[in-house]
Amino acid sequence: MTDIRFINDFPGDMLARIAGLYISAKWIGEGDDISFLLPALQGSFLVVGAFDDHGRIIGIARALSDGCSDAYIQDVVVSPDNRGEGVGRKLVEALVAGLQEKGVDWIALVGEPGTEEFYQKLGWEKKSGFTMWQFNKL
Repeated sequence: MTDIRFINDFPGDMLARIAGLYISAKWIGEGDDISFLLPALQGSFLVVGAFDDHGRIIGIARALSDGCSDAYIQDVVVSPDNRGEGVGRKLVEALVAGLQEKGVDWIALVGEPGTEEFYQKLGWEKKSGFTMWQFNKL
């Protein structure tokens, strides 16, 4: 059974395991500097983790927010060995519930290409009429 819980601390080898999840998603590469990871997690409004029966983290998701109105879900990732078991759904649902409990009522996310069906099954809808922007260094 998978345990889903909000996390604030990243003790022991948890950070290395989270880095492994990021590597599995190809967000970072083997041997990349992971020093950004702890401040990124600590700077998130909410972080939720999925843990296996042995207490090892097998999935993570986080939300960035002002804490009162708007939030963005980031970095939803599940270990390749545990995909298809409903872990990602539980992570997203826990984040949404946690945000709503704190009064955040506008929640968005940007999904990786190929994740559209996953999010649609969870009740998310693609918003037309919006343009995603990314700042490029000068």
